[in-house]
Amino acid sequence: MIDDIEIREATLADLPEITSIFRDTVRAVNSRDYNEKQIEVWASGADDLDKWEERIKKFYFIVAHIGNTIVGFSYLTKGYYLDGLFVHKDFQRRTIASKLLRIMESQVSINGYEVIKSDVSITALPFFDSHFYEVEKKQKKSHKGMVFENYIVYKEL
Repeated sequence: MIDDIEIREATLADLPEITSIFRDTVRAVNSRDYNEKQIEVWASGADDLDKWEERIKKFYFIVAHIGNTIVGFSYLTKGYYLDGLFVHKDFQRRTIASKLLRIMESQVSINGYEVIKSDVSITALPFFDSHFYEVEKKQKKSHKGMVFENYIVYKEL
């Protein structure tokens, strides 16, 4: 557990750290549940800087940092859809994701929704299960010619 985690809204200046965390986490953490080709396709999403810039500008997008180092991030789309929750590969299992998730759940309630939903990877499913999320359905999604198995999960707030 880390006590000095601070959370704030993301800025465009955070883009290099955000995309680095995304790429490195997918490669290091998700590689235990997805094959090498899937990981490289997924991690290449970090290269679409215009998309990341749009997410920061358009959506509720927060970062967790310790000192000057960003150690995680999360963002909501549609006011209730948790579209991303990533923690730096070297800071896994230290309550960062739980803190980000609690803030996102609060934001969904503030936005007037009673349910939060997310598409989560095989790797992330146990984390969401431990936070009382239910599986709505298991699915296969195609992305850049690769098929990924993941889950739609939800929680009533």
